Amino acid sequence: MRVLKQLIRFGWEQALSCLFPVVIFASLAITQVVSLPFLPRYDWLLIIFLFMQWWMVRAGLETLDELKVITLFHLIGLALELFKVHMGSWSYPEEGYSKVLGVPLYSGFMYASVASYLCQAWRRLNVHLVKWPPLWLVVPVATAIYLNFFTHHYWIDIRWWLSALVIFIFWKSWVTYSINGSRYRMPIAFSFILIGFFIWIAENIATFFGAWEYPNQTEAWSLVHLGKVSSWLLLVIVSFLIVATLKQVKGKSSTKVSTSQVL
Repeated sequence: MRVLKQLIRFGWEQALSCLFPVVIFASLAITQVVSLPFLPRYDWLLIIFLFMQWWMVRAGLETLDELKVITLFHLIGLALELFKVHMGSWSYPEEGYSKVLGVPLYSGFMYASVASYLCQAWRRLNVHLVKWPPLWLVVPVATAIYLNFFTHHYWIDIRWWLSALVIFIFWKSWVTYSINGSRYRMPIAFSFILIGFFIWIAENIATFFGAWEYPNQTEAWSLVHLGKVSSWLLLVIVSFLIVATLKQVKGKSSTKVSTSQVL
Protein backbone atom coordinates (compact mmCIF):
# COMPACT_ATOMS: atom_id res chain seq x y z
CA MET A 1 0.00 0.00 0.00
CA ARG A 2 2.85 2.39 0.76
CA VAL A 3 4.34 1.82 -2.70
CA LEU A 4 0.94 2.50 -4.28
CA LYS A 5 0.46 5.67 -2.22
CA GLN A 6 3.91 6.93 -3.13
CA LEU A 7 3.27 6.20 -6.80
CA ILE A 8 -0.06 8.06 -6.71
CA ARG A 9 1.59 10.99 -4.93
CA PHE A 10 4.39 11.04 -7.49
CA GLY A 11 1.86 11.02 -10.33
CA TRP A 12 -0.09 13.84 -8.70
CA GLU A 13 3.00 16.02 -8.33
CA GLN A 14 3.92 15.31 -11.95
CA ALA A 15 0.40 16.26 -13.05
CA LEU A 16 0.59 19.56 -11.17
CA SER A 17 3.99 20.22 -12.75
CA CYS A 18 2.41 19.73 -16.19
CA LEU A 19 -0.21 22.45 -15.70
CA PHE A 20 1.10 24.66 -18.51
CA PRO A 21 1.42 21.77 -21.04
CA VAL A 22 -2.10 20.63 -20.13
CA VAL A 23 -3.46 24.11 -20.87
CA ILE A 24 -1.63 24.07 -24.21
CA PHE A 25 -3.11 20.71 -25.24
CA ALA A 26 -6.58 21.67 -24.04
CA SER A 27 -6.41 24.95 -25.97
CA LEU A 28 -5.26 23.17 -29.12
CA ALA A 29 -8.11 20.69 -28.83
CA ILE A 30 -10.83 23.24 -28.08
CA THR A 31 -9.81 25.71 -30.78
CA GLN A 32 -9.67 22.86 -33.29
CA VAL A 33 -13.33 22.03 -32.62
CA VAL A 34 -14.74 25.46 -31.71
CA SER A 35 -14.24 28.43 -34.04
CA LEU A 36 -13.49 31.55 -32.00
CA PRO A 37 -14.62 34.92 -33.41
CA PHE A 38 -12.68 38.00 -34.55
CA LEU A 39 -9.18 36.47 -34.70
CA PRO A 40 -7.56 33.45 -36.39
CA ARG A 41 -6.90 30.38 -34.25
CA TYR A 42 -3.14 30.94 -33.96
CA ASP A 43 -3.72 34.42 -32.53
CA TRP A 44 -6.20 33.15 -29.96
CA LEU A 45 -3.68 30.52 -28.89
CA LEU A 46 -1.05 33.20 -28.36
CA ILE A 47 -3.47 35.25 -26.23
CA ILE A 48 -4.45 32.20 -24.16
CA PHE A 49 -0.83 31.20 -23.51
CA LEU A 50 0.21 34.76 -22.62
CA PHE A 51 -2.69 34.97 -20.16
CA MET A 52 -1.79 31.58 -18.70
CA GLN A 53 1.82 32.64 -18.22
CA TRP A 54 0.73 35.87 -16.52
CA TRP A 55 -1.71 33.99 -14.25
CA MET A 56 0.88 31.41 -13.15
CA VAL A 57 3.26 34.15 -12.01
CA ARG A 58 0.42 36.17 -10.46
CA ALA A 59 -0.87 33.11 -8.57
CA GLY A 60 2.60 32.27 -7.27
CA LEU A 61 2.83 29.01 -9.21
CA GLU A 62 5.98 30.32 -10.90
CA THR A 63 8.62 32.66 -9.51
CA LEU A 64 10.14 35.58 -11.39
CA ASP A 65 13.41 33.64 -11.69
CA GLU A 66 11.52 30.73 -13.25
CA LEU A 67 9.78 33.17 -15.60
CA LYS A 68 13.22 34.32 -16.81
CA VAL A 69 14.21 30.70 -17.54
CA ILE A 70 10.91 30.04 -19.34
CA THR A 71 11.32 33.21 -21.41
CA LEU A 72 14.80 32.07 -22.41
CA PHE A 73 13.35 28.78 -23.62
CA HIS A 74 10.63 30.63 -25.52
CA LEU A 75 13.30 32.54 -27.45
CA ILE A 76 15.45 29.44 -28.01
CA GLY A 77 12.42 27.51 -29.29
CA LEU A 78 11.25 30.36 -31.49
CA ALA A 79 14.69 30.62 -33.13
CA LEU A 80 14.61 26.88 -33.82
CA GLU A 81 11.07 27.11 -35.21
CA LEU A 82 12.00 29.92 -37.62
CA PHE A 83 14.89 27.90 -38.99
CA LYS A 84 13.07 24.55 -39.21
CA VAL A 85 10.02 26.01 -40.94
CA HIS A 86 12.31 27.79 -43.39
CA MET A 87 14.03 24.44 -44.13
CA GLY A 88 10.67 22.70 -44.64
CA SER A 89 10.94 20.35 -41.66
CA TRP A 90 7.36 21.18 -40.69
CA SER A 91 4.84 23.94 -41.30
CA TYR A 92 1.99 25.97 -39.81
CA PRO A 93 -0.61 25.98 -42.60
CA GLU A 94 -3.27 28.17 -40.97
CA GLU A 95 -3.52 31.95 -41.18
CA GLY A 96 -2.62 34.28 -38.33
CA TYR A 97 -1.70 37.90 -37.68
CA SER A 98 0.95 36.81 -35.17
CA LYS A 99 2.93 34.73 -37.68
CA VAL A 100 6.53 35.76 -38.39
CA LEU A 101 8.17 34.18 -41.44
CA GLY A 102 5.55 31.44 -41.38
CA VAL A 103 5.89 30.74 -37.64
CA PRO A 104 3.12 31.70 -35.17
CA LEU A 105 4.51 33.27 -32.01
CA TYR A 106 2.54 30.86 -29.83
CA SER A 107 4.90 28.06 -30.89
CA GLY A 108 7.60 29.30 -28.53
CA PHE A 109 5.33 28.48 -25.61
CA MET A 110 5.46 24.78 -26.50
CA TYR A 111 9.19 24.86 -25.75
CA ALA A 112 8.65 27.12 -22.76
CA SER A 113 6.18 24.58 -21.36
CA VAL A 114 9.01 22.03 -21.13
CA ALA A 115 11.00 24.51 -19.03
CA SER A 116 7.87 25.22 -16.97
CA TYR A 117 7.47 21.50 -16.26
CA LEU A 118 11.13 21.14 -15.25
CA CYS A 119 10.99 24.16 -12.93
CA GLN A 120 7.74 23.04 -11.35
CA ALA A 121 8.86 19.43 -10.86
CA TRP A 122 12.21 20.61 -9.50
CA ARG A 123 10.49 22.59 -6.76
CA ARG A 124 7.62 20.22 -5.99
CA LEU A 125 9.83 17.12 -5.75
CA ASN A 126 12.74 18.92 -4.07
CA VAL A 127 15.18 17.75 -6.72
CA HIS A 128 18.90 17.53 -5.97
CA LEU A 129 21.75 16.65 -8.31
CA VAL A 130 24.41 14.13 -7.34
CA LYS A 131 27.86 14.18 -8.98
CA TRP A 132 26.85 16.87 -11.45
CA PRO A 133 29.60 17.45 -14.07
CA PRO A 134 31.52 20.75 -14.03
CA LEU A 135 30.24 23.79 -15.90
CA TRP A 136 33.04 23.65 -18.48
CA LEU A 137 31.69 20.27 -19.62
CA VAL A 138 27.96 20.96 -19.39
CA VAL A 139 27.83 24.24 -21.33
CA PRO A 140 29.73 23.02 -24.45
CA VAL A 141 27.62 19.83 -24.61
CA ALA A 142 24.34 21.76 -24.37
CA THR A 143 25.55 24.23 -26.99
CA ALA A 144 26.68 21.47 -29.37
CA ILE A 145 23.34 19.67 -29.07
CA TYR A 146 21.37 22.82 -29.83
CA LEU A 147 23.59 23.82 -32.76
CA ASN A 148 23.28 20.33 -34.26
CA PHE A 149 19.57 21.00 -34.83
CA PHE A 150 20.73 23.66 -37.31
CA THR A 151 24.01 22.33 -38.69
CA HIS A 152 22.80 18.82 -39.61
CA HIS A 153 20.98 20.39 -42.58
CA TYR A 154 24.35 21.38 -44.04
CA TRP A 155 26.72 18.86 -42.46
CA ILE A 156 26.55 15.37 -40.97
CA ASP A 157 24.06 14.67 -38.19
CA ILE A 158 26.06 13.93 -35.04
CA ARG A 159 23.08 13.42 -32.70
CA TRP A 160 24.07 9.83 -31.87
CA TRP A 161 27.64 10.88 -31.10
CA LEU A 162 26.27 13.59 -28.85
CA SER A 163 23.91 11.11 -27.18
CA ALA A 164 26.83 8.78 -26.49
CA LEU A 165 28.82 11.72 -25.11
CA VAL A 166 25.96 12.64 -22.77
CA ILE A 167 25.77 9.07 -21.44
CA PHE A 168 29.55 9.08 -20.90
CA ILE A 169 29.59 12.43 -19.10
CA PHE A 170 26.54 11.72 -16.93
CA TRP A 171 27.22 8.02 -16.31
CA LYS A 172 27.82 8.58 -12.59
CA SER A 173 25.28 11.40 -12.19
CA TRP A 174 22.00 10.93 -10.37
CA VAL A 175 18.95 13.01 -9.59
CA THR A 176 17.32 12.59 -6.18
CA TYR A 177 13.75 13.64 -5.40
CA SER A 178 11.42 13.57 -2.42
CA ILE A 179 7.93 12.10 -2.09
CA ASN A 180 6.17 12.45 1.28
CA GLY A 181 9.48 12.84 3.09
CA SER A 182 11.13 9.80 1.46
CA ARG A 183 13.97 10.38 -0.98
CA TYR A 184 14.48 8.35 -4.14
CA ARG A 185 17.08 8.51 -6.86
CA MET A 186 17.24 7.93 -10.60
CA PRO A 187 20.10 7.99 -13.13
CA ILE A 188 19.97 11.32 -14.96
CA ALA A 189 20.43 9.64 -18.35
CA PHE A 190 17.33 7.49 -17.68
CA SER A 191 15.29 10.57 -16.70
CA PHE A 192 16.27 12.15 -20.05
CA ILE A 193 14.89 9.13 -21.91
CA LEU A 194 11.63 9.07 -19.95
CA ILE A 195 10.92 12.77 -20.45
CA GLY A 196 11.87 12.61 -24.15
CA PHE A 197 9.51 9.65 -24.73
CA PHE A 198 6.56 11.37 -23.06
CA ILE A 199 7.20 14.55 -25.05
CA TRP A 200 7.08 12.42 -28.22
CA ILE A 201 3.65 11.19 -27.10
CA ALA A 202 2.65 14.80 -26.47
CA GLU A 203 3.92 15.70 -29.96
CA ASN A 204 1.56 13.16 -31.50
CA ILE A 205 -1.34 14.72 -29.58
CA ALA A 206 -0.26 18.22 -30.62
CA THR A 207 -0.01 17.39 -34.33
CA PHE A 208 -3.35 15.57 -34.17
CA PHE A 209 -4.93 18.82 -32.98
CA GLY A 210 -3.14 20.85 -35.65
CA ALA A 211 -0.44 22.57 -33.57
CA TRP A 212 1.89 22.10 -36.55
CA GLU A 213 2.19 19.76 -39.51
CA TYR A 214 4.95 17.46 -40.78
CA PRO A 215 5.27 16.86 -44.53
CA ASN A 216 3.86 13.32 -44.17
CA GLN A 217 0.79 14.71 -42.37
CA THR A 218 -0.31 17.06 -45.16
CA GLU A 219 -3.00 14.78 -46.58
CA ALA A 220 -4.02 13.09 -43.33
CA TRP A 221 -2.69 12.83 -39.80
CA SER A 222 -0.28 9.98 -39.12
CA LEU A 223 1.85 8.94 -36.18
CA VAL A 224 5.03 10.99 -35.74
CA HIS A 225 8.04 8.87 -36.68
CA LEU A 226 9.55 7.13 -33.66
CA GLY A 227 12.92 8.51 -34.69
CA LYS A 228 11.71 11.91 -33.45
CA VAL A 229 12.18 10.57 -29.92
CA SER A 230 15.91 11.13 -30.39
CA SER A 231 15.29 14.77 -31.32
CA TRP A 232 13.12 15.35 -28.28
CA LEU A 233 15.59 13.45 -26.12
CA LEU A 234 18.34 15.86 -27.16
CA LEU A 235 16.06 18.86 -26.67
CA VAL A 236 15.15 17.63 -23.18
CA ILE A 237 18.85 17.26 -22.41
CA VAL A 238 19.45 20.88 -23.48
CA SER A 239 16.46 22.00 -21.39
CA PHE A 240 17.57 20.03 -18.35
CA LEU A 241 21.17 21.20 -18.61
CA ILE A 242 20.13 24.86 -18.81
CA VAL A 243 17.68 24.60 -15.89
CA ALA A 244 20.12 22.56 -13.80
CA THR A 245 23.00 24.95 -14.48
CA LEU A 246 20.91 27.99 -13.57
CA LYS A 247 19.69 26.22 -10.41
CA GLN A 248 23.29 25.41 -9.49
CA VAL A 249 24.42 29.00 -10.06
CA LYS A 250 21.42 30.34 -8.14
CA GLY A 251 22.08 27.92 -5.29
CA LYS A 252 25.72 29.01 -5.02
CA SER A 253 24.71 32.67 -5.07
CA SER A 254 22.17 32.09 -2.30
CA THR A 255 24.75 30.22 -0.23
CA LYS A 256 27.24 33.11 -0.58
CA VAL A 257 24.59 35.65 0.44
CA SER A 258 23.59 33.56 3.49
CA THR A 259 27.23 33.14 4.52
CA SER A 260 27.95 36.87 4.21
CA GLN A 261 24.87 37.67 6.30
CA VAL A 262 26.02 35.29 9.04
CA LEU A 263 29.53 36.83 9.02
